[in-house]
Amino acid sequence: MLVHSRRARWAVWAVFLALFLPLFALPLLVIVGASFATHWSGVLPSGPTTANYRAATHGEALQALTTSLATATAASLLALAVGTWAALAAGALRRRRLMDALFVLPVAVPSVVVGLSVLVAFSKPPLPLNGTRWIVILAHTVLVTAFAYQSVAAALTRLDPVYEQAAASLGARPSYVLWRVRLPLLLPSLTAAAGLCFALSMGELSATVMLYPPDWTPLPVLVHSATDRGALFTGSALAVVLMAATLLALSVVSRVRTRASYR
Repeated sequence: MLVHSRRARWAVWAVFLALFLPLFALPLLVIVGASFATHWSGVLPSGPTTANYRAATHGEALQALTTSLATATAASLLALAVGTWAALAAGALRRRRLMDALFVLPVAVPSVVVGLSVLVAFSKPPLPLNGTRWIVILAHTVLVTAFAYQSVAAALTRLDPVYEQAAASLGARPSYVLWRVRLPLLLPSLTAAAGLCFALSMGELSATVMLYPPDWTPLPVLVHSATDRGALFTGSALAVVLMAATLLALSVVSRVRTRASYR
């Protein structure tokens, strides 16, 4: 809805700030403030220091950040490949409703249930993955594939078939139409889906806690462990590092998406 008068615009901004600041911005700002503090005895944290960030960017914390980035990258790429293939297949086979139900199921139940399911299913032959990094990547892939599938499926419904028909009328093979026509047209949606999957994987905790081996500890687990043992300020610094890494990766994906849209 368009607001034309200045008074109405000010009213809309006031309502927006009244809802946005206490619900979204203020908690994040408090975490940022706590990450630079040594104690919290008043309304706000106090005792400025950068020692928390030195602990959050070295040793175990740095390894955990690397683990999270590797897990999120692998899971988002796998989810994008599987979700794109499923969306294309659903459109070709006229099984959209069945595929929707199949891929939405992992996000319709608590993620801890998905973690337990993966743990039980892959703890014994023929594919024992328990105790390896691959079971964590698999669980993250299962959890985020639904978002890749839905994003690509929605883009396919808006795709103009004229381009494919023109290519086919000129003698292009179906594989050529897919790789040189359909997928390039879907590239903005593919990059958006990859960014969403990456962000969700970076913050996943419930299923990860049930599955991660000692040598593959993602950063959210470290944040949870730090706050659980009372190291609130170190945990806040770890959380800020996690947010910064995620936002940096999403900014890179956004630039790729913008260039794809201009193409």
